[in-house]
Amino acid sequence: MPLHPEARAVIDATDAQGGLLPLDGTSPAEMRAAFAKSWQPSPHPEPVDKVEDRTIPGPAGDIPVRVYTPHGDGPFPALVWFHGGGWVIGSLDENDSTCRVLCNAVGMVVVSVDYRLAPEHRYPAAAEDAYAALLWVADHGALIGVDDRIAVGGESAGGNLAAVVSLMARDHDGPPLSLQLLAAPVTAPPGDRPSYVDYGEGHFLDRESMEWFFTQYPRDPSDLDDPYLAPLAASHLGGLPSALVMTAEFDPLRDEGEEYAHRLLDAGVPVTLVRYEGQIHGFFALLVDQLSISATAHARAAAALRAAFAQEAVR
Repeated sequence: MPLHPEARAVIDATDAQGGLLPLDGTSPAEMRAAFAKSWQPSPHPEPVDKVEDRTIPGPAGDIPVRVYTPHGDGPFPALVWFHGGGWVIGSLDENDSTCRVLCNAVGMVVVSVDYRLAPEHRYPAAAEDAYAALLWVADHGALIGVDDRIAVGGESAGGNLAAVVSLMARDHDGPPLSLQLLAAPVTAPPGDRPSYVDYGEGHFLDRESMEWFFTQYPRDPSDLDDPYLAPLAASHLGGLPSALVMTAEFDPLRDEGEEYAHRLLDAGVPVTLVRYEGQIHGFFALLVDQLSISATAHARAAAALRAAFAQEAVR
């Protein structure tokens, strides 16, 4: 299928600005500032009952989180959400619209996590913060009106962290998870999969940016063999929560996300895999104001979350 006209418009605008990231000696801190400046919040954010910025304890200090609470009487199920940005850039703000939509559509509390960023905080800092946030929600849910039904989710590097947290919870007898929501997840280093070969240049997210991210987050090459950084490196994927995996046709990360979905299926994990034809990276949370497909993807995710939470409620 050809590129959707909206996706083409995003690519053209990004190319006109010199690419997604200024990889010309710009420091990570400067890159974050430029990324934040280039992103504009929705002028009319979807209202929820309450939005609270707070901190929770983490392994290396407090972790900022943003808690979205729906209208109605709780306690509610919860989604612990992780933003994208290659573990280097991004913040709570860019995913605000998606968190609000999911909060209302499902009737759940969304806890969006501002984990530590590389290279100042290399692996496993982001993964440790992500898991600490999950444990905090499981142990202190009453403080934010949450019951024991918890899902995890994220886009891109955030999808990576959601998959990693699911592995950690399985391996360390952590809280049971209702669903892992993985939108265009990073599951392996850049490689020679067809989507990287075909769409690694000129399709919004590019190989050069991903290769740069993989110089910033790992401590050394041996980290790339650790499933808590690259989930496809896991020797077994059984015993993990059900998954909704969503990919985009023209995304370099498409094939690794779909390979991970099939690995989960092979391990006996219930998985729904959806590819959005004609679309690009960032379709779920980053580009909601530019891509109308976001609303379709949000509806699919909300339905999966409602079904997963309903199944937990009757057990």
